[in-house]
Amino acid sequence: MSNENATLSQTADTRKAARIRRETVSTIAIAIICVVLLFLSRFISPALGSWSQVETVLILGSFLVVVAFGQGLVILTGGLDLSIPALITLGGVLSTAMVGAGNPDAWFLLPAALLACGLVGLLSAVGVVWMRVPPFIMTMATSIIVTSAALGITKGTPRGYAPEIAVALMKSHILGLPSPIVFVIGFVLLGWLLQERSPLGRYLYAIGTNPEASRIAGVPVVAMQIFPYVISAMCAGFAGFMLVGYSSGATLRMGDDYLLPSIAAVVIGGSSILGGQGSFLGTVGGAFLLTILGTIISAIGLEFGLRTIIEGTIILIALLLLREELFNRIRSIRRKA
Repeated sequence: MSNENATLSQTADTRKAARIRRETVSTIAIAIICVVLLFLSRFISPALGSWSQVETVLILGSFLVVVAFGQGLVILTGGLDLSIPALITLGGVLSTAMVGAGNPDAWFLLPAALLACGLVGLLSAVGVVWMRVPPFIMTMATSIIVTSAALGITKGTPRGYAPEIAVALMKSHILGLPSPIVFVIGFVLLGWLLQERSPLGRYLYAIGTNPEASRIAGVPVVAMQIFPYVISAMCAGFAGFMLVGYSSGATLRMGDDYLLPSIAAVVIGGSSILGGQGSFLGTVGGAFLLTILGTIISAIGLEFGLRTIIEGTIILIALLLLREELFNRIRSIRRKA
């Protein structure tokens, strides 16, 4: 029995080491591609590739980093959240209506707006986990309900003003740096600690790999399957709050541009769409890579639809390159060498 336990332990360690190597390679590769793209963009326009563009990429990418963190947690457990655009809009609409500039002392209403988004995520989670509705169907239905409710409540025109705290977050400076950059650095650090260095993160990896084995091992599977949807919804709502501060207002379509990129960033970062594998740092790299591509496309003056085509192509290429079979072949070649 002791020999069997030792063998299982060695197998688990080997799988963990392989996962770490795979995610590390993906993260480093994405970072290199980002640097190369920034350098090559100078040949497209002198304004590109400068520190000013780097700041722009970091600020614009901060929205996607926040959204992709929540989406990544959902995908890590084998799910998918298609309600992100609606929840971004809900966060933005509630921010302008409840915490607008006309109510400078009502900052405490922001947690209430995020809590409302979290309750929507909980509704999706209940449908997925307890009612066994496929994630893409349940979250799509939730998205339709939220979008319709927002349209009915606002009559097509969101009211209110950008909260002063949102404007300060997106347009002020801290130690000479734009505050969104300081914020995203702190957010990435906290997200990395939560996903990859905490017991909760280890539970999510375990559930994504094998829910039944996790249940036998004593992991609170149901709670851990619900948690990512709630966090994803709150992250989307907070991204809506950030967008309101950046653009000084809310619209009913403000979240439409973040659904496909949120999935693309996670997949490009090395996560498996089937769950159990992924790295938040890789997701961050994927988010900034997509943002760089977006700025280059805008600078070239190509149609916006081309960006969606490129993102879809990148997802397909990433899925092909990140197949487990490919990594197994590479490792077998290295052993033979």
